[in-house]
Amino acid sequence: MYSVKLGDECICPTKVLCIGRNYLEHIHELNNAIPDEMVVFNKPSTSVSSVLSAFHQEPLHYEGEICFLVKDGKFQAVGLGLDLTKRGLQSQLKGKGLPWERAKAFDGSAVFSRFIPVAGLDINSLEIELFINCVRVQKGDVSQMIYSPRTILNELKSYTTLCDGDVVMTGTPKGVGEVHQGDVFLARLKSKENTLIEIEWVAQ
Repeated sequence: MYSVKLGDECICPTKVLCIGRNYLEHIHELNNAIPDEMVVFNKPSTSVSSVLSAFHQEPLHYEGEICFLVKDGKFQAVGLGLDLTKRGLQSQLKGKGLPWERAKAFDGSAVFSRFIPVAGLDINSLEIELFINCVRVQKGDVSQMIYSPRTILNELKSYTTLCDGDVVMTGTPKGVGEVHQGDVFLARLKSKENTLIEIEWVAQ
């Protein structure tokens, strides 16, 4: 149930590691401070889903992200993900100086496409596009990241064990917003104008 697909294989991550505030324009759109060091938080395995929900105790917000699947301590495969967020709860918790996992790590909060091998791909050329009801709302690429995928991998490995099948979400570009029931999400992972993955989700 809590699995992702790589080819015909179903892989069950032990955890999802998420990088926050990794695109400058997204930091500005949420009026956040630019961090002095990498912002990292985890989602549990039970957060993994292929179903996009619009509501979980409160309305949810989407954040489209380029994501990597780990094997042998390296990025084995790449895919797309939606980091679903309870923005109202997150703001309340941040305002009190409290951790905000409750707003990020709930069941179904990490929605993933299939993954494809990174072998032969130029990771630095990867780009995400997200459309909602045929309107493009997000577009970002690796060159816009404050921390590159290689830097992210090395930082994570410096303090935690990356198990085979774990997923790393690399942060979201500007253009986040609320999910509405019935919205049609279309996400594309591209490299040098070539579409590598295209996936559609309809918000439940």
